[in-house]
Amino acid sequence: MGWCLAAALALFLAAHVTLVVGLARRHAPWRAVVALLVPPLAPWWGQREGLRVAVIAWCAALALYTVGVLVA
Repeated sequence: MGWCLAAALALFLAAHVTLVVGLARRHAPWRAVVALLVPPLAPWWGQREGLRVAVIAWCAALALYTVGVLVA
C-alpha cells in the first residue's frame, strides 16, 4: 500500500512541475511562481492556458493520493 501512495505522490509532483513549467512558458511567467507556492492555482491557470492533459493528470493524481491516504 505504501508504494501506491508514493507513486501517486510522485505522479502528483510530476504533474505539478509540468503545469508550472507550462505556465512559465506562456504569457504570464509570474503565474508559474505563484502556482508553485499555491498549488491549487496550477490547475486553474493551466486549464485557462490550454494545458488540459497536465490538469487532468494533476487532478487524478491528487484524487488517487487522497483515496490512498483515507484507505491507509
